[in-house]
Amino acid sequence: MTSNSIKAIVSGKVQKVWFRANTQKKAQELKVVGHAINLTNGDVEVLAYGDKVQLQTLIDWLHIGSEKSEVKQVAVTELASDELAHLTSFTTG
Repeated sequence: MTSNSIKAIVSGKVQKVWFRANTQKKAQELKVVGHAINLTNGDVEVLAYGDKVQLQTLIDWLHIGSEKSEVKQVAVTELASDELAHLTSFTTG
């Protein structure tokens, strides 16, 4: 990973299973900022900014997800390094 900013689309059973709240908790533990929001197609979008090692740890966690989730796929796109630098917390939508 060369960027400090990523966008991840998480597919599977990831809505109504506390996936966003648990993603927020993990991101806060890692001191990563961004958001996790539900998409209308049933996926969850995660935007995240932080230390590259911490981001990779978050990405690894996204593949596992919350206890009740069933993650099928995580598609990660690196964004411009400072694209999300203005964010100050990790939120859920």
